[in-house]
Amino acid sequence: MSADTRPVRGSTARTIGARASESTGAHAVVPAQYGGHGRFSDKARWYLPLALTVDALGAAVPVAMIMRATGQPDPVLSAVVAGVAWTGVRASRRRYAVDALGEHRGAGAAVRDWLVLLGVLAVTAAAFGRHPEPSYALAALAPAALLTVVCRMLTHHHLVAARREAHAVRRVLVIGEPSAADHVVGHLAARTDHAYVVVGVVPVGSAKLECGAPVTARLGAVDPSGLTEDAGIVLGAARDHGAELVLVAPGPRLSAARLRRLSWSLHDAGLPLAVLPGLVDVAVRRVELDAPAGLAMLHIAPPSRRGVQPALKSVLDRAGAALGLLLLSPLFGLVAAAVRLTSQGPAFHRQVRYGQGCVPFTMWKFRTMVVDAEERRPELNGANENDGLMFKMRRDPRVTRIGRVLRRLSLDELPQLFNVLRGEMSMVGPRPPLPDEVARYDEVEIRRLSVKPGITGLWQVSGRSDLSWDETLAIDLRYVDNWSLGGDVDVMARTLRAVVDGRGAY
Repeated sequence: MSADTRPVRGSTARTIGARASESTGAHAVVPAQYGGHGRFSDKARWYLPLALTVDALGAAVPVAMIMRATGQPDPVLSAVVAGVAWTGVRASRRRYAVDALGEHRGAGAAVRDWLVLLGVLAVTAAAFGRHPEPSYALAALAPAALLTVVCRMLTHHHLVAARREAHAVRRVLVIGEPSAADHVVGHLAARTDHAYVVVGVVPVGSAKLECGAPVTARLGAVDPSGLTEDAGIVLGAARDHGAELVLVAPGPRLSAARLRRLSWSLHDAGLPLAVLPGLVDVAVRRVELDAPAGLAMLHIAPPSRRGVQPALKSVLDRAGAALGLLLLSPLFGLVAAAVRLTSQGPAFHRQVRYGQGCVPFTMWKFRTMVVDAEERRPELNGANENDGLMFKMRRDPRVTRIGRVLRRLSLDELPQLFNVLRGEMSMVGPRPPLPDEVARYDEVEIRRLSVKPGITGLWQVSGRSDLSWDETLAIDLRYVDNWSLGGDVDVMARTLRAVVDGRGAY
C-alpha cells in the first residue's frame, strides 16, 4: 500500500494499513457502487453459530434439567419452547445481525431480552393452561442470560483483537474543516476497540491538516452553486480509498444546505453518510432524536442521579456487601493471619479517601505495605511511574511479599465491603482518590466525585495501573455520565476476568 492511501488507526498506521489493504486493496472499488453498508463481512464466521447454540442450549438444557428434577410436567416440551422463545426474542431484537455480533452491548441488553422472554413465556403458559412453579421457572431460565453475556464477552474480546489488525472494520472517509477533521481522526485513531478505520480525509478549505491522514482532494471554502461539484470530489475520493462510509464533521463552511445536497448525491450513489454532533462519551441510550420543523435535533438525557435505579443500586450494594462479608468471613480470617504472620504491623490498613461530593471517609484494606509506608512515600516521589496525579510503582519497595500476592489477586480490596455496607462506597464506581490528589483536581477532574467510588469499576477492568492519568480520567468520566444498572452488571462480569488476568495490578 502506498503512503498516500494508508488508513489511520491506533497511535500510528503500523500494521493496520497493511491488513486493510489485504482485504480491500489500495484503490479498491467497493461492490454495489461504493459498496459497503457496514456489514462487517469479515467478522469470524463462528460468531453466529456460537451465539445461536449458546442461546438455544443455554435456555433449553437448564429448563429440562430443573423441570425434570422438580417433577414439573412436560420437561422436554418446556425446554424446546424455552430454547425457541429465547432465540426468537434475541432474533427479533437483532442480536444476530452481522453488525451486532461481537459488538459491545453490555449485560443490560441481555437482561432486557431476558425480561422480554419471561413475558413471552408467561403469556404462552397462560394460553396453554400451564402453570409451572414460578421459583423453579425463574431458576431454570436464569442461566440463559448469564451464558449469553459470557458468549458476548468471548466474541467481543476476539473481535477487539481482530480489529487491532483491521479486520471487521468500516473504511471511513472523513469530511470537514481541517481542525475538526484532525480532532475526529485523532479520536478514532486513539483506540482500536471500535469499527471505524480512517482511510482518508477530504478537508474543507486550504488550511493544513495535522493528523497525517491521506488527502487526495479538498472541498472549496465557498459553498458551490451546483449539486455536482462537492459530490464529484467526495465520490472520487471514496472510490480511490475504497471507503464504505462518509463521516462528516460539520463546521461553518459546511452549511446545512451544502450538507443536504451532498447527502443526496452520496445516498443516490449508495454510499452511507454519518454526521458527528460534536459530543463525546455520551451513551446511545441517553440520546433521543427529534426533528422540529424538519431540523434534526439531539436531546441528551442528564446522568441518572435520582430515582428508582440509583435507589436500587444502593439497596443492591448494601445487600451484596452484607452477603459478601458473611460468605467470605473465613477468607478474611486466613488473609488477616497471613498478613500478621509475614510482616510486622496490623492486618488492616486504614486510609482517608474522598467519596461522593468530596466527603472524606476512612477506607479499609488489608495491609500490603510495611507499617511506615506513608512516611517513606516522599523519598520515592521521583520514581513515580504514573504520568498524572496518582502515585504508582511496579516494584514499590514498600510492598511486602504477601502484599504482592494480595494485590495480584485483588484480595486486599475485600475489606472495602465494610465501606459499601456503611454507604461510603459502592460495589462499582471510580477509584476513591487520596486527599493530596483531590487538592490538585481541576473542575473536570472533580466530576469523578459526582458518584460514590467503587471497589471495582471501569478503571479496574480496563488496565488499572497500566493506564495513563488521562485514560483513567476519561474512563471515570464516561462512567459518571453514563451510569446504569446494566453497565454495573457488565463491569462486575468483566471484573472476574480482570482479576484472573492480573494486568495492571501492582
